[in-house]
Amino acid sequence: MWDRPGARCAPRTGRESTAVAVTPGIARHRHGKRLAAECASVAISLLSCTFAVGRKGDEPEGKVTDQSFKCIAGMTKLRHFYVDNLLGNRAATVAVATAGTGDYPEGSVVQLMPNEVMIKQQTGYSPATRDREFFWIDVDKNGSKIFTRGFAEVNNRFGLNCFTCHVKARPEFDFICEEEHGCDPIPVTRAMFGALQRTDPRCKGADQVSAEDAESLRQMGELVKALKEKKQ
Repeated sequence: MWDRPGARCAPRTGRESTAVAVTPGIARHRHGKRLAAECASVAISLLSCTFAVGRKGDEPEGKVTDQSFKCIAGMTKLRHFYVDNLLGNRAATVAVATAGTGDYPEGSVVQLMPNEVMIKQQTGYSPATRDREFFWIDVDKNGSKIFTRGFAEVNNRFGLNCFTCHVKARPEFDFICEEEHGCDPIPVTRAMFGALQRTDPRCKGADQVSAEDAESLRQMGELVKALKEKKQ
């Protein structure tokens, strides 16, 4: 519709502004009035979309930096994973995790392994992921560094997409994957998870590895290698 001779709507979209330009002489075109109305309609629609995005905000309310992460053992352990809350509301996060169902409060942190983190941002920030933001972080004895972060596009160490796994959790579990929650099973044992948690290099004594954990880590390494080769 926009390539008719003599008239052209040229929308420029963005998170901060939206503009629609109409070429000179459109009023003289025999369909000028109708095209002008169409352009105006597009402008209104685009401005409405921009306003809706703007309400979400360009940045999450809960700021997350390298310093937001810590030794996994410093969080609260529930069953086989750890939780915390970046906004200080740990008790509310623990309550939901303990119950096993319900919506986690803003600022909630959930970790199964030291390198993988899931954080709950403010309501409405990312409806597709139930406001969960996924992180892959590099960890060593000096601390943490964010390697990648995002919503539906972040992959874990196995090359598997975080969103496509967690989205299968039934609504009452708020994107948390445990047995019988609806998520696909993963080829990692509880022993492997435990070994990774106990050898988090940010934690004191992490260099003291038991024979059982050493064997679990070896098996984990073989699993990661096999999965990477399979994807090639």
